[in-house]
Amino acid sequence: MQLDLTGRTALVTGSSQGIGLAIASGLARSGARVVVNGRDQGKVDAAVEEVRDRGAAADVLGIAADLASDEGTAEVVGRIPDIDILVNNLGIFGAEEPLGISDDEWRRYFEVNVLTAVRLTRTYLPGMTERGWGRVQYIASDSAVAIPAEMIHYGMSKTALLAVSRGFAKAAAGTGVTVNSVIAGPTHTGGVEEFVYQLVDRDLPWDEAQREFMLRHRPQSLLQRLIEPEEIANMVVYLSSAQASATTGAAVRVDGGYVDAIVP
Repeated sequence: MQLDLTGRTALVTGSSQGIGLAIASGLARSGARVVVNGRDQGKVDAAVEEVRDRGAAADVLGIAADLASDEGTAEVVGRIPDIDILVNNLGIFGAEEPLGISDDEWRRYFEVNVLTAVRLTRTYLPGMTERGWGRVQYIASDSAVAIPAEMIHYGMSKTALLAVSRGFAKAAAGTGVTVNSVIAGPTHTGGVEEFVYQLVDRDLPWDEAQREFMLRHRPQSLLQRLIEPEEIANMVVYLSSAQASATTGAAVRVDGGYVDAIVP
């Protein structure tokens, strides 16, 4: 299957590291012009170079802007007024004692993880529907379905993304634009390594710490290991392609079998 995104422009939010960086690299390797985004200019510049170093021949642009703010969104939209592919990957996470999550923290998770994606969709979706082609994706999580006790606020935000995705898919019905969410399972990133060490003995070597984490905190995983970011990116690239034209309004799972359900 040849996934050719030549001539398409993609914005991947929160793509200076981790899953977002892997997605940006995958889209670029498939020929898309890719906009890498993060808050730190140095990290964005390094990510742009890494995307290029991974063998991508496509045009790669880096924009340092905080998309959780109106000002940051305005800056990105001002520089890239039209896109074909929007990947809402930006998100924050962390462990928190369930009854100790403050109102401010609940608001912060909703504003960063949900409202940022809503704002960008509201901005770019009309142009996609007018042109008759577009792809909007939301990077959700197994935590949207199997809410972890230590991450209720995070799980809530990812559940909200599933609803947002389905709703905007209905808004784009019949236009040639598809809207989907990707349910990512426990994934191996730098941030997740830190999260793992919040829950297991910090003195353990990484391989042992990962096994302990999966055994104690994610025993439902059929993969029985953390997913690599490139494995998430492969699904996103496919959903961004012409070959995925009949997949919309879906919550597609790349969760290593973590969610114990036969159908979504």
